[in-house]
Amino acid sequence: MSQHAIHTEAIRHGETALGIELGSTRIKACLVRADDPSIVLATGSHEWENAFVDRVWTYSLDAVWAGVQDAYAQLRAEVAHRHDVDLATIGAIGVSAMMHGYLAFDADDRLLVPFRTWRNTSTGAAAAELTELFGANIPLRWSIAHYRQAVLDAEPHVPEVRSLTTLAGYVHWRLTGRLVLGVGDASGMFPIAAGTADYDADLLARFDALDGGAASLSEILPRVLRAGEHAGDLTAEGAALLDPSGTLTAGIPFCPPEGDAGTGMVATNAVAPRTGNVSAGTSIFAMVVLERPLAHVHDELDLVTTPAGDPVAMVHCNNGASELSAWVALFDAFAAASGSPLDRDAVFETLFRQALEGEPDAGGVLAYNHLAGEPIAGLSEGRPLVVRTPDSRLTLPNFMRAQIYGVFATLSLGMRVLAAEGVAIDAMYAHGGMFRTAGVAQRFLAAAIDAPVAVAATAGEGGAWGIAALAAFLRHGEGRDLGTYLREVVFAAADFAVAEAGAADVAGFDAYLERYRAGLAVEAAAVAAL
Repeated sequence: MSQHAIHTEAIRHGETALGIELGSTRIKACLVRADDPSIVLATGSHEWENAFVDRVWTYSLDAVWAGVQDAYAQLRAEVAHRHDVDLATIGAIGVSAMMHGYLAFDADDRLLVPFRTWRNTSTGAAAAELTELFGANIPLRWSIAHYRQAVLDAEPHVPEVRSLTTLAGYVHWRLTGRLVLGVGDASGMFPIAAGTADYDADLLARFDALDGGAASLSEILPRVLRAGEHAGDLTAEGAALLDPSGTLTAGIPFCPPEGDAGTGMVATNAVAPRTGNVSAGTSIFAMVVLERPLAHVHDELDLVTTPAGDPVAMVHCNNGASELSAWVALFDAFAAASGSPLDRDAVFETLFRQALEGEPDAGGVLAYNHLAGEPIAGLSEGRPLVVRTPDSRLTLPNFMRAQIYGVFATLSLGMRVLAAEGVAIDAMYAHGGMFRTAGVAQRFLAAAIDAPVAVAATAGEGGAWGIAALAAFLRHGEGRDLGTYLREVVFAAADFAVAEAGAADVAGFDAYLERYRAGLAVEAAAVAAL
């Protein structure tokens, strides 16, 4: 039997796993073989954008479901086209989404205020209060900071809150009827106690002792599950919601819903101690699995977990590749206006290759990618800027190198704090669309963190593939821990390309970062003036 026929039979008999991830700019669906998640059978995607409404970054829930249904419909159509199968059943499903934020519901499961995403930075008072109370860093974007800020601001909806969840938790809840979260996603809502894979009971009690809450926090947070645990089954209502055509049947098991940080770790095989990964999209963040607790509390570092519950230090930057993409779109428009149009991938490739020709320090050109506030950089709001001194060398190669450096600069500030803690990293992996052009962003990231960076062939698939692998783990984990499963099954034949930064790149990035740090005063002035 041919490989194509084997894949077709696997789809027909439900020997598959489906991952759905709601990212900042795209909702993606990815169907894989359940016994070998490295085999991608079909994909679908839907583009969407957050809206800035009443000074709040948000997405409507109608847009959530329109996007999920479109991505799934595209995947289903690809299955029919490639395999002549009408997709009626699936072996297991998983949902992932951008972490943190605030989705609050009342006793009738009614959304109380529009979804507040991780991108909002209006929770400074609550984050500072909770960081002092807990003795652990509580970042602005964490769900508990959003909830506490609503209490401090005496928002009228607070007395009605009966459940809080993340975007992944919400979608999972609607599809299965179960209000649960994977431990990795839950760790971005509220601190997880070491060795328990559950919320820290002492910190829950400290929070409940504060004034103003509607109910005991433990009663309104989702139940926490580890990777590999059964997290519910697709209901008839959920099947109709995911697939309005009525073809998909109910009863399909779900793995725990996870955040994009956790699925990024899975997608790069970075769940073991002394490994880490960088995920680059609308935001950019690094995750490093720890061998031991950190000695100090750092504003630049979150303490979260892997999907299996192991401790992780996270450097999260609100601003990633969006400003870079905007400049690429501008050059794309110029190419079209000149009568020599290129497809977008070719524009990216051309500009990224130009960056390789730039000077190691980008010739004195600086690029700030701050569309939103950036806590690590001390910015409550963002103002994208290109800044240079009169003696800088403004060339296309230097400009593009500065733009790519700018994606990694704030991340590098946080990673240097981690290095000062003596955290050792044996392997750093990267994924996200900007790594598809081989040897460019990967090499510059290696310079930014002064460590080798590996990229797998699945780097462009990202978290949708990662959550599909976690769904497959539910079916075929067979008593193995997550790290062993990934190593022995998912990545057994994976091919990683490794890039190391040369001394000139490292020195050049260091010079760029020194100027970048000094120029943050210009950013702050722009926020105040514009």
